[in-house]
Parts: sequence; structure tokens; C-alpha cells
Amino acid sequence: MKNVFFIICISFYLICNSNAAGYKVGNKVKNIFEPVREFKIDLPPGEWIVTQSANDAFYGLRWKSYILIRLENGKFAEAITFEQIKTAGVYEYIVNDAIIKIVYKNKYDGCYERPEYYYLNFYRKGTTVNCLRIGHRDINKRVYDPRDPELRNVFSQLKKWLKNNSIDLPKIGFWSSHWYFSRLVKGTMYHMHYYADPSTINAPKNSFFIEETSEYHKNKIKNFPEHERSMKKWVSISANRHLKFEKSVRAKERHLLNLNTIISSGASLNSDQSNDIIEQLKKLNDLYKSGVLNEVEFEKAKKKILN
Repeated sequence: MKNVFFIICISFYLICNSNAAGYKVGNKVKNIFEPVREFKIDLPPGEWIVTQSANDAFYGLRWKSYILIRLENGKFAEAITFEQIKTAGVYEYIVNDAIIKIVYKNKYDGCYERPEYYYLNFYRKGTTVNCLRIGHRDINKRVYDPRDPELRNVFSQLKKWLKNNSIDLPKIGFWSSHWYFSRLVKGTMYHMHYYADPSTINAPKNSFFIEETSEYHKNKIKNFPEHERSMKKWVSISANRHLKFEKSVRAKERHLLNLNTIISSGASLNSDQSNDIIEQLKKLNDLYKSGVLNEVEFEKAKKKILN
């Protein structure tokens, strides 16, 4: 029984492939994405497409997951994955043990120091976890040839959508992971990933396209100052997103991460400057939605504001 529930939780963590009620593959979303009633995501400007959707239940466990992608000029620009699993009152001691194994003891990935993570910050007490990881990823390999064998068959909807729309995934992209679970907050686990092509924040081009040799690798990035500046900008953006994530999941105050240092470094988006940028982006998005700006003009203007 213990192994069964471990597999169930693993399946959720790796995004299951059943059909979901709510958003369907092919649906287009702008501004706000509401994957579940109690959780909303403020989407970066542009049109987002649902490329994978899952909703299932087993032995009282209920989970839901989505993958959204945004294109720029027909090419991959950004992606967001969302996962929720409700575990309250369901074989809690077994589920608790499975969560610890998934979060801290998965040899392929998890909330612990790894060379490909540029930044890691987490809170842990018992089964409570609040984890932020930031770095770079070979996005193409992550989908088509992941290190973890459990991942090899879980992106079937996404891969079908990519093939049908002739979309290639970038080898090296920015990545962040946002994770929260606590028995004190209804025993619900939330997990999100953000992926972005470096060009979305005007980062320099790469010459090395393997995670271990990329200019963004933590052990090499000091040799590439422009790439380091771009990574720090991504770190700041990701930290701001995590603050919103913590608020959305109603994380307990004592579980919150201290992210002030990284938010105030690099391309910080806080204080009055942040409010001004957000207001400019809102006005720009209104012009795009009204048809005053076409997609090319919109993306060009957005990059100018962000940089």
C-alpha cells in the first residue's frame, strides 16, 4: 500500500495525462489563469495556449495539472506548468512519507543543492515545505529525453501539440520552480514551473547548449558577465513571482521565504520602479488587445519596457 501511494504522488508530481474538466488543450488565455477556484496566476502579457490538461482522482487523492505555452512570432517564448494535489484525510502518514521522498530524496531533482540550480531557498519543518529553485534547463531534453525515467511518458499531450504545431523547444532556457505543501493549509500541495527562452529578457545568445556546459551554469557563469546579469534579472523576476505564489497558496507567515536580497539585486522589480513598469505593461497590453498594436509591435515595445 505504501508503494502504491508513493507512485500516485509521483504521478501527480510528474503531471498526469488524463482528460481534465475546465481548460482544454487548445484553449487560449490572457491576463489571468485560474486553474482551480482558489488559485489565480497573473500571466505575463500575451496569449497563452493550454497544451496539456489533467484532472483525476484515486483512493481519495485528487489532482489537477496544466501546461501553458506562449509563442512569439510562431516560436516558443515561455511556458508555465501548474500542479495541485489534495491529500487531506487520505492515508496521511503514507502520503507524508511519499512527499518527503519526492521533495528531498529524488536523485534526479528536488529541493536540495544541485549544480544546475543557480539559487535555492526553502523552509522545511516536518512535512511542510516552501521551496524556490532557480536556474537554467535544457527544455527540449526535459520534455523528450529526461534524466528521470518516470518523466519519459508523461508529456504525451504536450509533445503531440508541439508536433502538430511544428514548435521546437529551446535547448537552454531560464527556469524556476515554486513548491508549497503544509498540513496546516488544508493538506494541499502546489507546484509550479516557469520556463523562458533567454531572448524574452534580451539575454545574450548561448554558444553552449548542454546544461553542464551552458554559460548559465553556476560554476561557469562568472566567466560570462552578460549572462550573469541576465540570470540575476531572471532571479529577481522569479523571486517576485514566488511572493505572489506564497500569497496565492495562503502560506503561513512563519513558512515564508526571505527573498529581499535577491529581489533588490540585478533587475529588481520592486518599489516605485516596479509599479511604473507594471502600469506601462498594462497600458501596452490594452493597446495590443484593442488592435492598435500588432503582435510584433507589442513584443518589441514590451522588451523595451522590461530592459
